[in-house]
Amino acid sequence: MKNIYIIFYFLFFLLSYNLTSQTIVSYTQTDGLLNNYVECVTVDINDNIWFGTAFGVSMFDGTSWTSYDQTSHPLMLSNNIKAITATSNGDIWIGTDYGVNKLISGIAGFTCIPYTDLDGLANNKVTRIDEAPNGDLWFSHSSFSAGVSVFNGINWTSYNSPDLPISGICGTAFDSNGDKWFSSPLDGLVHFDGNTFTNYTINDGLLSNYSTSICIDNNDNKWLGSSSGMTVINTTATQFSSHTIMYSLPPPDTLNPVVDIAKDSWGRIWTTIYVGYLSEGGVAFWNGTQWTDYDHTDGLAGPNVKGLAIDSQNNVWIATTTGVSMISTMPSQIIVNNDQLLTIYPNPSNSKININLNRSHIDLAALFDNQGRLIIKFDNIPSSSLAINVSSISAGIYTLKISSIAGVDTRKVIIY
Repeated sequence: MKNIYIIFYFLFFLLSYNLTSQTIVSYTQTDGLLNNYVECVTVDINDNIWFGTAFGVSMFDGTSWTSYDQTSHPLMLSNNIKAITATSNGDIWIGTDYGVNKLISGIAGFTCIPYTDLDGLANNKVTRIDEAPNGDLWFSHSSFSAGVSVFNGINWTSYNSPDLPISGICGTAFDSNGDKWFSSPLDGLVHFDGNTFTNYTINDGLLSNYSTSICIDNNDNKWLGSSSGMTVINTTATQFSSHTIMYSLPPPDTLNPVVDIAKDSWGRIWTTIYVGYLSEGGVAFWNGTQWTDYDHTDGLAGPNVKGLAIDSQNNVWIATTTGVSMISTMPSQIIVNNDQLLTIYPNPSNSKININLNRSHIDLAALFDNQGRLIIKFDNIPSSSLAINVSSISAGIYTLKISSIAGVDTRKVIIY
């Protein structure tokens, strides 16, 4: 979608679109959004979508927009919103560079309550707010030696250096045991079991120490975003794997700096990626086998993605600096990658590659090199099998994309 074969990718996207009925809808100031520069997004218990912008907060109920700023709510500490979280009791918490506000819903609308370091917050600069399973709120501070602040509704507690890295914290996630896991902007990952803090870095298997965000999946695997991609840490923190190309960039660039991470009700991992020096970014999801990405060429409001949230219907809401977008619900079967349905052999090969697709004919098959260039393409195939002659193709690792009525499948093949 982002190279000289954009036309082919566009047609390929249209095919996938028709198969899944997935759409992307974008909203800007002309639709009612308070400001197009959106820093963060959250979904409340009623599926209202809340956006933190550079000029206040916007709430979208699916039909109309409501704005909250210092004009309508003078107790708001700042209009420049850095973090926003909807909690399980219906409150909305917003973080700024000057402290946090709690918006409490009432008969007359939302009442705004401020909290600062004078109340117990460890530092007024708040970059993220995460709710623990017990309802406690964990406020991340990226400021020097600030760490995190914890609020149980009555009392404040803080954790900082030397327990937590002096560089600060980007976000907090909670595993099924109630343990806390922190992403640090310079010092990787920290685990807190309630008694002991344990730090993990590139020396332990992380892709990078420059962590940006963290999410824990349904199997207690930790997905740690960083400046170089994603590291996945297993339940016991004894195995580390990585994803470095989740979002396809124009060759030769492959860097995938992660901005935010979330999971949907099917357990799929979603992430936003932005490469500043290229002004290029988008959103991608992992279905357990492969990544699929979307960007402004597919309909997103813009390339500078800042965050994402997922509502109860699995619609994905994306914040950008030029508006917001919603990717409509996509079935968990959007991508088929089942060895019983698709067989590719032999792999590796130096002569031909056979493709057999059970219960469906092949609509499209395309082979790409590791720079995303199209090598060979077959379409309108009136059969469930195809043989591709690769004897004249240079040795290397290639990507084979296969489309059928069941969906789209991507496999790595080796030619030697």
